[in-house]
Amino acid sequence: MPGPIIDAGERVTLRAVEREDAEFVQTCATHPRVRFSLGIDSHQTKAEVRERIENDTENEGTRGFLVCLDEEGAAAGDPDEEETTPVGAVHARGVDRERAWLGYWLDPDYHGEGYAGEAVELVVDAVFRSHPVHGISAGAYGFNEASRGLLESLGFTQEARLRNAWYVDGAYRDGVQYGLLRREWES
Repeated sequence: MPGPIIDAGERVTLRAVEREDAEFVQTCATHPRVRFSLGIDSHQTKAEVRERIENDTENEGTRGFLVCLDEEGAAAGDPDEEETTPVGAVHARGVDRERAWLGYWLDPDYHGEGYAGEAVELVVDAVFRSHPVHGISAGAYGFNEASRGLLESLGFTQEARLRNAWYVDGAYRDGVQYGLLRREWES
């Protein structure tokens, strides 16, 4: 069950990721529309996901969030199951370095609704507001038009294209790296 509210937008709420969220994360990360976009070549057990959640949340250089749709009046602390629906996750790694690395995904049942864009915008803003990073990097596969469009809509600039760099879903795929500098975000 998602933890307390960290930040909120108009439609999405960013909540703390808890160990109990491993089942949700595992289920979504196993779905082919998510797994292949993340470059995960095989599934992970709940125990492996729980361990990854623990390692990420205990790492001072990572900020991880569960993207939720909260009912009106949902508890700010630990909400009841019917008060909030987890729909994805966003994380920023390396917030203690020169450039952070952004990653995000949504449950395929919630694709195309604009939730990812709102959540990523909230995290980018929070990273620049709270950490002295010079920029934020992110990546997407060349075939992932939705993710590339999301990054570009937020002002990220394509910095590199790695041809046939990743073996995903039975074929070599291009990787596209994006960057957003603090001064670009603030202008």
